[in-house]
Amino acid sequence: MTSFDRETLRALADEGNERALDRLADLAEERGDVQELSDLLDEGCLHAGELLTRRAAAARDLRELQRIADAGYDEASEVLDRLLSVDPD
Repeated sequence: MTSFDRETLRALADEGNERALDRLADLAEERGDVQELSDLLDEGCLHAGELLTRRAAAARDLRELQRIADAGYDEASEVLDRLLSVDPD
């Protein structure tokens, strides 16, 4: 992936460019910056929701999945439902 200047991406995102918002999420994911991903989700970045959902599902963090779903990423609800539906051994 081509590296872009974070400040430029932020400026574009602030002007409504969704692709720039997605790239900011990718950069946050690369750095492991969960807080920035959460902030981006709060701004409406569904890509950040996808990345956060993957992390929460891997960690089986049910509360985080619920928070992500509440923030507007519907697929987190589906993942949460799947995890809750699995019969424990």
